[in-house]
Order: sequence, then C-alpha cells, then structure tokens
Amino acid sequence: MWKKYNINVILFVCILAGCKNVKNDADTLYYGGPILTMEDTIPQVEALAVKDGKILFAGTKKEAMKYVGSNTNEVNLENKTLMPGFIDVHSHITSRAGMSQAVDLSPSPYGKVNSIADLQTTLRDYISKHQLDATTPVLGNGYDDAIMTEHRHPTREELDAVSSSNPIIVIHASGHASVINTAMFKLLQIPEDVKDPQGGHYGRNPKTNRLNGKLEENASFTALMKLTALLPKPPETDSLPQSMKDFLAAQDEWFSYGQTTVCDGRTMGVGLTLLREAAAKKLLKADVVYFPDFEANKKEWQSFLPHYMKYENGLKFGGFKFSDDGSPQGKTAWLTQPYLVPPEGQSKDYKGFPIFTDEVLYADLKTIFSKNITAQLHVNGDAAIDQALRVIGKLKQEGIYKPELRATLIHVQNSRPDHIAKIKEIGVIPSYFSAHTYLWGDWHYNSVFGPERAAFISPAKAAKDAGITFTIHHDAPVTPPDLITGVYAAVNRITRSGMVLGADQRIPVIDALKAITINAAYQYQEEDTKGSLKVGKIADLVILNKDPLTIDPKELRSIQVQETIKNGKTVFKR
Repeated sequence: MWKKYNINVILFVCILAGCKNVKNDADTLYYGGPILTMEDTIPQVEALAVKDGKILFAGTKKEAMKYVGSNTNEVNLENKTLMPGFIDVHSHITSRAGMSQAVDLSPSPYGKVNSIADLQTTLRDYISKHQLDATTPVLGNGYDDAIMTEHRHPTREELDAVSSSNPIIVIHASGHASVINTAMFKLLQIPEDVKDPQGGHYGRNPKTNRLNGKLEENASFTALMKLTALLPKPPETDSLPQSMKDFLAAQDEWFSYGQTTVCDGRTMGVGLTLLREAAAKKLLKADVVYFPDFEANKKEWQSFLPHYMKYENGLKFGGFKFSDDGSPQGKTAWLTQPYLVPPEGQSKDYKGFPIFTDEVLYADLKTIFSKNITAQLHVNGDAAIDQALRVIGKLKQEGIYKPELRATLIHVQNSRPDHIAKIKEIGVIPSYFSAHTYLWGDWHYNSVFGPERAAFISPAKAAKDAGITFTIHHDAPVTPPDLITGVYAAVNRITRSGMVLGADQRIPVIDALKAITINAAYQYQEEDTKGSLKVGKIADLVILNKDPLTIDPKELRSIQVQETIKNGKTVFKR
C-alpha cells in the first residue's frame, strides 16, 4: 500500500512541476552550425539530439529543447559543420597497418620521394639510422613512377647501389608491383630463368634478358608472401604485439579522416588473423567490413558464411573480393586498346593482362552468388570491366545474380561510355577512385591513356545521369585514407598541373558527399542504419571546420576534420 502511495505522490508532484520523461533526455545536443543530413526530404536541420548511440531527434532547435535534461551535453558547433560519418567502401586497413613499419617512399603531396635519387637516399638513411645488420631485409612502400621526375621504376642495379648485402624490396604506390635488388632475389630464391606465373610478370632488361628487379601482380604478391614467411616473428610480450599496435594506429588514422566505418578490401593470411583477434579482444572502435580474397581463401570459403552481413564485436564479413586486373598508373591494368606509352620492355601493342579467365571468374562468382553472397571486383582497365559485366550479366540471365546483392565494381577507372548502360541494366554498383583525376590525371593524359580515354576516368556524372547509385573510395594505403580529396577530385576534376580533365564528368558537391555517406551505406546494405542523419539511425558523425556546400569547390581539400563520433562517442578530436 505504501509503495503504491509513493508512486502516486511522485506522479502527482511531476504533473504539478511539469516533469519530463527522463527516458527521452538526450545524451548530447548539437546546434549552432550547419547540420547536413544527406536526406533529400530535409537536407539540413538546426539541431541534432543523440541518445544511447542513436539519433533521437533531427529538426529545429526549439523542438530539440524538449529532449534536453540536466545531464544533456549541449554542443555549440560554433559554425562548424556536422554531417554523417564518412563510410570507407574500399581500402585495405590491414595492409596499411602491415606497412606502418616500412620505409615511407611516398611522393608529394603526401611524402617527399619525388625522384629515384630521393628513393635511394631515403633507403640509405633508414639503414644507417636503424643501424641494420648487413643482411637484414629492407621493405619500402609507396614509390610512384607517375610522380617521380624520371617517370620510371627504379632498377635492380639502383637498389644494389643502396646495398649489395641487405635484401631490398620497394612496393609501388598502387600495390600492384614492386622492385627488388640482387640480394632479395637470392633470399627469395628467384632464379634468372624464372617463368611468369599466371596473372603475373617478371620484368627483364630488353637488351640482356636479365631480370631487372620489377615484379608485377602475382609475381609481386608471391614474393611478398614468401618474404613475410621468412621474416622472424617478434617475441611475445604481455602487452599487445606490434602488429596489433600498428592496426590500432591505423584505426585512429581512419578516424582522423572522419571515417566511422572502415573497409579491408582483400583480406587474407595474417590480415584475417589480425581482424579476428582485434574483434575477439573488443579493440574495434570502428565498424570494420572485410572482404576476404576468394582465391586465397578458396579452401575454407564456406567457413565465412555464418558471419555474413552481421557485425560481431565490430567486425562484419561483407562478401568476397576478386582482383581481375592491375593498376592503370602502374600500367598493369587490362585494356582493350594499347597504353599510350608502353612500359619499358613492352611492345607498342601492350594492353596489360587479366588475372582470371572468364571460366574461372564465372565459376567462382556462380559459387558465391548461388549462396546469396556479394562480391567486390577490382576492375581498372576497360577489358577487365568488360569481363566483369560479361560474366555477371550471364549469371543474371541465368537467375543466379540478383541486383539486390549489390555486387560492386571497384575503381572502374578506364570506363567507357557504353559501360554505363550495362552497369545500370545488370544492377551492379560502380565505386570510383575519384582522386585519380587529381593525383594521376596528368600521367593518364600524357602517358597512360591519352586525352580522350583520360577524360572519362571515374565518370561519376555519367553514372548519376543514368540513375546509378555510385560511391567514392580512397584505396588506402595507395593513398592515405583521405575521402575529402576524393570529393574534391570528383567535383573539380583538376589535375596537379591545373588542367581540367573531363569537365563534363564533374558532379555537384552534394552528390560527392552522398557517395561517401548514404550511397556508401547502401553499398554495404546498411542504409537503414547509417549514412544519413535520421531518427533511429546510428549516431556516426563527423564535424568539419568548413561547410563543404558553401565554400568555393576549389577549396574542398582545405576542409579539416575536427571531430569524429562513433555510436555517439568521440573517437577523434583535433
């Protein structure tokens, strides 16, 4: 009786005092700056309320005050811009982590190695600074012949000049090629008469036929895997192993670029182990979507099925990855027409090469599509795009591929106008590495494709006009995890030299922003929970120092992430 009386008294007092329902009090209220929702119906609001990691309210500030309680944290944006957290739909976070201990050979604008002499000096300085033993292997990453003044790859002899005893391997910025010195040839036991593997190539001096140190595609990947197996394992300690520390540092780097959902786009070997350990130890603050390489995981592919499309301690198996060709800037992508300037040692009719036959790709895709599992297909050259559309189109005709699977064509760089209608008809998603127009546009124009083909790389406007949902990605560690540069490039299509490359393929800023938010969520089949600021969705947010919709589009690269919020909690703050 007393308990009942007490409750009645409390209710009576609350009615007199105008008590609010504490259950509706927001944890955080944001106001005082542009709040971009990415929703077509209400594109901008005055205030956003968050509770328990989800969006409680989005609307006017006056209405939002209903959700303010004594414990609500009120955040005045002070004219900074709030919008949905960026979604990374294709990159390689475990590779970024794995390369964190490598010698940084990146060129401008992200690094300082702009010539082969710079590369040699950087490697020598690293060996000297770390006082490496004369036989310790040296791994460098990120050199880029498209940017370096010589516009060519370093040679075996130029790496021998750095060290004749330390085995050296330097990886191209694209990740699709590498160069090794004589000591590394010996360590990896690669003979002078080695044969090209399927989907790979060993470079040779055209005059002497001697190996010149360049390894492309599967020749490079095989060398890296063999080197990894040969390297000594770091001693176990009570603290986190270095590999996990490197991974967590990479996660923080993604946060610093405003991304709340992260991709691992070709997971295999130690990368898969690393992701599973991070999830098991509940170290994932971001949502991580991984795509195991199907060929590398073919024997155990069915073991992934129970984990499909569901987050487990922040980790989600999102489908399988297929790498159908190589890199356009590295000139290994598979084209229908020859490269404008063929790589050294190749003939004038060189068009790159495929990784798979149609038969292999058809059989593999049929296997997973039959289980309603989606795929990401790396296709850079137009011949590779043709192959993907040909194979998936056949599977669709047979009723095996369904557009609701949302299979994604990654990069789609050397696209042709006739691809657009086929992409629409088959029902796949093109994901563009739009930063190509800025970072390598001049190289594509002058050396890779020539003016006409270069003007149609990353054709986001053509996709938009056709009503195709497209996304934008950064492909880290090919570049840092920088989606803002991708937005800048898609909007402006200005190269490093200041040339406009394909003005007719420019898109409005809002469409570029949707490509890294709501469209990206759609690609991941998460549009009901992410990608826009809507009541009930997860409170994944980013605060920018400028409003991308109101500044001069040419200033988009100057935008800086001020804060990144995951599930309503700050994970990065500048």
